[in-house]
Amino acid sequence: MCGIVGVLGKGPVAELLVDALKRLEYRGYDSAGVATLENGQIGRRRAEGKLRNLEELLKVEPLHGTSGIGHTRWATHGKPVEANAHPHMTDDVAVVHNGIIENFRELKAQLVAEGAPFSSDTDTEVIAHLITRELRAGKDPVAAVYQTLAHLQGAFALAMIFRGYDDLMIVARQGSPLAIGYGDGEMFVGSDAIALAPFTDQVAYLEDGDWAVITREGVAIHDRQGQSVERPVAKSLAAGLVVDKGNYRHFMAKEIHEQPEVVGHTLAHYLDLANYQVSLPDLPLDFSQVTRLSLSACGTAFYSCFVAKYWFERWAKLPVDVDIASEFRYREIAMDQGGAALFVSQSGETADTLASLRYCRDQRQHVLSVVNVQESSIARESDVVLPTLGGPEIGVASTKAFTCQLTVLACLAIAAGKARGVIGPELEAELVKALVEVPRHMATILRDETPYETLAHSLSKARDVLYLGRGTSYPIALEGALKLKEISYLHAEGYAAGELKHGPIALIDEGVPVIVIAPRDNLFDKTVSNMQEVAAREGKIILVSDADPTSTGCAVQTMLRVPTVHPFVTPLVYALPVQMIAYHTAVFMGTDVDQPRNLAKSVTVE
Repeated sequence: MCGIVGVLGKGPVAELLVDALKRLEYRGYDSAGVATLENGQIGRRRAEGKLRNLEELLKVEPLHGTSGIGHTRWATHGKPVEANAHPHMTDDVAVVHNGIIENFRELKAQLVAEGAPFSSDTDTEVIAHLITRELRAGKDPVAAVYQTLAHLQGAFALAMIFRGYDDLMIVARQGSPLAIGYGDGEMFVGSDAIALAPFTDQVAYLEDGDWAVITREGVAIHDRQGQSVERPVAKSLAAGLVVDKGNYRHFMAKEIHEQPEVVGHTLAHYLDLANYQVSLPDLPLDFSQVTRLSLSACGTAFYSCFVAKYWFERWAKLPVDVDIASEFRYREIAMDQGGAALFVSQSGETADTLASLRYCRDQRQHVLSVVNVQESSIARESDVVLPTLGGPEIGVASTKAFTCQLTVLACLAIAAGKARGVIGPELEAELVKALVEVPRHMATILRDETPYETLAHSLSKARDVLYLGRGTSYPIALEGALKLKEISYLHAEGYAAGELKHGPIALIDEGVPVIVIAPRDNLFDKTVSNMQEVAAREGKIILVSDADPTSTGCAVQTMLRVPTVHPFVTPLVYALPVQMIAYHTAVFMGTDVDQPRNLAKSVTVE
């Protein structure tokens, strides 16, 4: 979500900070700011809204310091106004912060009683005042920060600069990610390696509890007990990533159209295409011995897990629990030792998913993860990482990350089915061939977007939109409704088609579009009966299917044709129509497609 950058440079750093923050815009934010040391004193510039507002301010009121920190804020405590924007500071220290300080109210009450002058509604400002209290008691910055960290409860990534210390930055990590970049006589800090890519490809990642003292000559890293520790410096993969829209109007459009390519890359990584077999890395478990698999994720990644539940149970006869990560660890469920837990996250930094992973680690589960960022916290804390090869996803509403997650999970389900004796060589070849054809089918769907553009005009007038699906199309219906809500701000809900008559049917009238995800499979006739219930109440049916609409026996207002595919891969192929419905509706309505209001890309707080 929020973005942090820091530079101990050779020349003025304000422009560098803003440019680095631009690479983190995809995370979502509502204000931005930078602070530098100007002749030993802290200078700060902040602005509401987009980074261009901060850039304009810096043209009028420039900063020239060679040491600085910057931040893009996604509001948690306090409204998205300039007073609440980071950095927060006193005369002695400036602080940028990702995460939440859970005990800030108690700390603030104590500081106010001592006379500290607060100027914001944020939890972050208490950190600046705590450090200042220690500095004015005679401690140096290192001791002041170490003492302050002991008072903080919650999740945080921090970067701090100090009055009179041009060659010093102190950073800390508890829960929220933080990376340190190594340069030639320069040092860098970022909440994401992508931010550091223009500066360096030599990066170290702090572990939970770490704090570090950085100068231009290097870094001294300490654990939460204050003991010196070493963290490996590795070549970052982010340096080669290109983050631009190309010829597309939005990142989301570009990423939708990248799906045939990136799904193909991911398939090539997990399949032996010459022999039509799955070829996975060595796993820390034997699926034939697993009695139950736990899947956990948030948002769109949760829906990929929901699809995978159908796959594992149908094709591997393996019982699966699927949980929203924010609920999972609070259930305090007993787990068999040696069991298996799988976590899915685009960023690999999703706070609730990471917390659930650690719960399963404490329960002695084998931990697998599916992530798009191999350097992420979830990846580093897993027994085995099954990476998606989608490249950076900038649009807040996930598209290519979702289909790449499904691709990996489909391959894993086949492997589990083989290990459990459910899938033999012939069936494996059949399922692998179906997967290999997916990129071609995706490309076919993307050739003509006219029906989606036309549909957007009518959907934009709706008050409510319902999505229906059965089997693996049920999670796709949920994902379609989520996409429409995220970027068009229309109210939409997804339901299992068989549940229609158990409540949602009360919503249907001539003004309610009902989008039906209905591949022509063994459940098609069942779904048709639900369509007829909608038609009887004059609901507007939008059918996403490979079937002949006349075979449904009811009036279909809009037909979105999808190629006929093997039932195993329908979720991968039908994901694209629901993405394009949402995209074109949002474009027609004029919303901020890539950075929808109130949302963040990487949610690093609970």
